[in-house]
Amino acid sequence: MNEGARITTLIVDDEPIARAGMRRMLDEVEWIECIGEASNGIAAVAAIDTLTPELVFLDIQMPGLTGTEVLRRLTHQPIVVFTTAYAQHAVTAFELGALDYLLKPFGEERLRATLDRIRAAMGEPRASAFDRMSEAMSRAPMSRLFVRTGRSIVPISVADIVWFEAVGDYIAAHAGGTQHLLHVSLNQLEERLDPQRFARIHRTHIVNLDHVVAFKSDLNGHVVAELRGGKVLQVSRAKARDLRKLVQ
Repeated sequence: MNEGARITTLIVDDEPIARAGMRRMLDEVEWIECIGEASNGIAAVAAIDTLTPELVFLDIQMPGLTGTEVLRRLTHQPIVVFTTAYAQHAVTAFELGALDYLLKPFGEERLRATLDRIRAAMGEPRASAFDRMSEAMSRAPMSRLFVRTGRSIVPISVADIVWFEAVGDYIAAHAGGTQHLLHVSLNQLEERLDPQRFARIHRTHIVNLDHVVAFKSDLNGHVVAELRGGKVLQVSRAKARDLRKLVQ
């Protein structure tokens, strides 16, 4: 980003109070220039393609078109920061190509942190939001996931995840001795994983085959998967039949 340059910015939110609050905070930032607002998804598509802002603060949940549907329809591709009142949308926001997300209600300190990331990223080579969204929504296997760590969202290489486990309404991704919770179903996750690397061994478990030490029978005659680090997971009877040739 050139010294003295101002980033043209559009605010998209169906709540007038939210738009006014964002506009007030952004007006205090000397290198941000707000060039417009939109109150719904259809208006957002028209405004973004007409005004061609460099940056868009885009609400995910709106009547008419959602934030993700707006991205699909754009011709112009800006930097996108998703805003949402729902914490479970945070991972979705990153998977769909947002540079950052803001969880409502947020204050000036959180917004400043986002703006620092935007300023640092300006001028760097980057895939468009649409390209990243298309990759995320395609049938190609995922190479990374975004997980919550404290107040941050960080990327984790899928190759580093040892196993996934269904825990109530969440999925626990186990990597590096740490458990990360994802707000997706195991069935949805399985569809996006590389079947050459990941295997569903039970209705509640998917393992990374690169981290499996052995499939073997336990003392009760059940097939189990022994993982690096000593973790042992039971294999369902149906999956065990498929794995019998690997059992010693």
